[in-house]
Amino acid sequence: MEVIEEIEYEGLSPNAGLGVNMAAGALAGITEHAVMFPVDSIKTRMQVFATSPAAVYTGVGNAFTRISSTEGMRALWRGVSSVIMGAGPAHAVHFGAYELVKEFAGGNVEGASNQWIATSLAGASATIASDALMNPFDVIKQRMQLHKSEFRSALVCARTVYRTEGLSAFYVSYPTTLTMTVPFTAVQFTVYEQLKAFLNPVGAYSPATHIVAGGLAGAVAGAVTTPLDVAKTILQTRGTSADPEIRHCRGLADAFRIIWTRDGLKGFARGLAPRVLTFMPSNALCWLSYEFFKAAIRD
Repeated sequence: MEVIEEIEYEGLSPNAGLGVNMAAGALAGITEHAVMFPVDSIKTRMQVFATSPAAVYTGVGNAFTRISSTEGMRALWRGVSSVIMGAGPAHAVHFGAYELVKEFAGGNVEGASNQWIATSLAGASATIASDALMNPFDVIKQRMQLHKSEFRSALVCARTVYRTEGLSAFYVSYPTTLTMTVPFTAVQFTVYEQLKAFLNPVGAYSPATHIVAGGLAGAVAGAVTTPLDVAKTILQTRGTSADPEIRHCRGLADAFRIIWTRDGLKGFARGLAPRVLTFMPSNALCWLSYEFFKAAIRD
């Protein structure tokens, strides 16, 4: 009887090639963002300082119930087209840069003492590159996610923002995004790689390892960077606000001042629960998809 050889995903060479890593990253990114998009929509709405009582929510469950009952389930998916358009290229660059820098820094050398430094450096470098691509798509996404958003098309939203606010509107949050996502990604990749090595030291095929390590890495990284994410949301949605102070918010310092003045310390944790709920399963799915697609494409 012919024995079918089992593929050891983790046993494959880490030097899979730039094209494989980029393709795997693109597919993983689209999968991750599409599946968790409704929770991300709730997070965005909870982070903005809404003027309408109808847009103030007490929690994730309350937001889901009220949005779905008053606006319909489709409202929770508004803006997903922007994410799909941006997530593929951005995640391709993200994972491609990650593997490239990790290899260059010696992170693929078995038993190397500087492995955690290499993965942190690779994660941070990957974020700088991918966020430059993703930031405009993220701005469009959040404009469409807002309560009573006038936009139903990502292209219409992009044209309107560009016409009324200029190109800078797509990148006003980029420094804040980097300030948030560089440490987020460094923490995420480092926790993931360390947990993966701890849970699966032999490197055998183990989807459970990717799920647990990816989920915990996403939860930790998402929680510690929530204050920066609140500031980023304020900057990216300022053009739709009727509040003059928010509308003229120029950067991270202004956003932090507004948050502190209006909501105190608890304001920096706005959207914490949906953010963790988004990143825990989405990161687990992302890493599982990435490792699977990387192996499948190579095979």
